[in-house]
Amino acid sequence: MAKTFKGGLYIDDNKKRTEKVPIRMIDGSPIHIYPLQQHIGAPLKETVKPGDKVKVGTVIADNTDAFVSVPLHSSVSGTVKAVERRYHPSGIKVTSVVVENDGLYETDENIRPRDPQNLTSKEIISVIRRSGVVGMGGAGFPTHVKLSPPEGKKITHIIVNGAECEPYLTSDHRRMLETPEEIIDGLKIAMKALGLEQGYVGIETNKPDAIESMKKSADENITIVPLKTKYPQGAEKQLIYAITKRQVPSGGLPADVGAVVLNIDTVVQISKAFRTGMPLIERIVTMSGDCIKNPGNLQVRIGMPFSALIDACGGFTGDVKKLIMGGPMMGIAQFSADVPVIKTTSGLIALSDDGNTYDENTPCIRCGKCIEHCPMNLMPLYLNKFVRAGKLDMAEKYNVMDCIECGICSYLCPGLQSPLNSIRMAKQQIAENRRKNKD
Repeated sequence: MAKTFKGGLYIDDNKKRTEKVPIRMIDGSPIHIYPLQQHIGAPLKETVKPGDKVKVGTVIADNTDAFVSVPLHSSVSGTVKAVERRYHPSGIKVTSVVVENDGLYETDENIRPRDPQNLTSKEIISVIRRSGVVGMGGAGFPTHVKLSPPEGKKITHIIVNGAECEPYLTSDHRRMLETPEEIIDGLKIAMKALGLEQGYVGIETNKPDAIESMKKSADENITIVPLKTKYPQGAEKQLIYAITKRQVPSGGLPADVGAVVLNIDTVVQISKAFRTGMPLIERIVTMSGDCIKNPGNLQVRIGMPFSALIDACGGFTGDVKKLIMGGPMMGIAQFSADVPVIKTTSGLIALSDDGNTYDENTPCIRCGKCIEHCPMNLMPLYLNKFVRAGKLDMAEKYNVMDCIECGICSYLCPGLQSPLNSIRMAKQQIAENRRKNKD
C-alpha cells in the first residue's frame, strides 16, 4: 500500500506535456549571469574581478569563513565582464558575476574525479561542500550541512525525495528514468558519509515507470517506497512521516527525528562531484505550461537567462499572463525573462491564465477546508485573521512559523481569501523581529 500523511489533497498534476519528453542538453548563452545569492546561509564574496579568465568549474565566489555556505562555480569558460548588481529570480537586485562565454568550455585544471571508497566521512562531506552542492528542489540548503548533523543527533534514515508532487514539473521523473544509476550512486555516497547501511527513495504512484526503473537499479540496501499521489507529498516533513511515521516537532528539523532528506538532482550532483570531479554547474529545468511552444526537460548551465531556455523551446505561444520559476503552487512569479537560471531553478511554467482569484473584499465563510487539508495541522483561517488584525503575537502562538507555504489554503478557499499571503508576511516580520532582538 502506498504510504502518505494526514492532510493535503489531490491536484491535477498537469505533467502530460513533458513526462515522456527525454532530457535535452542545450548550449550555453553568450552571457552567463551568476547571482551570489543561490543558497540558504551566509552570503558569498566574489573571488574574481572584471578581466579575469575563468574556465568551467572555476570558483567565482565563496565564503570559507562560514559553515552554512558553499562556493559558486562558473559553468562556462570565458572572461569576467562585470561584478555588479543584477536582478535575481526573487525579484531583488543582488551582486552578480557576469561572464562572457568564449564557447570553448575549457575545464578548470583543478577538476578531477575522486573515489569515495578511499575517503573518510569528513573528507566526503568536504568534497560535497567544495563542489557547491545544495538542495536543488527549491530550498537551496547546503547539502554538506545536512550531512553534518548537530552533536547528539543520530541519523537513522536518509531519504531521497522522488515524489515531485508539484504540478507541471517532471525533471526528477526523467532523471529516475534516464539516469537511475547516478541517483543510486549519489545516495550510497551520502550513506557512507552518514555511516548508514540503508537508504530510501520515495516516489509517488503516478510515476509507475520511475518506480520500476529505480527498483531495477537498486540493491538490497536501497528501499524504493511507493507514495500516495497527493500534494504536498514531497514536502520534507510530510515525506519523513510517510516513510518513517516520525513527526518532526514544531520548530524542529529532520535531524530531530533522525532523518535527512535529499532531492533527486542533489544526489545526482553528489555522484558527479566524485565520478567526474565537476562541481554544480548545471541542472535539469522543466519547461511547461500552455504558452511554451515545445515543452520539455532541458539540461542547462547555471547562469543562462530564462529567455535562452524559452527560445530553445520554440518561444511563447499566445498571451503569457504569468511566468513562474518552479511549480505553480510554491514557485515564484517572474517579472522578466532576462533573469538567470540558478541552482534552485527546477522549472519555468508559462501560463495564459494568471490564476489570481483573490478578492480582499470577500469574507471568510468559515468552511474549514483550509484546516481540513493543511498538511501541518495549522488553522490558516485564524492565522489570516490574526495577521490582518496586526496580532503577530497570536499568529506566532498558533505556530505560523511551522507553515511550509504549500499554498493549499489559498488554492482551496471558496471565499477567495489568500491566507498564504498573510502567513508569508507574518513569517517575514516575525523572523525580522527575532533577528533584531538577537542583535
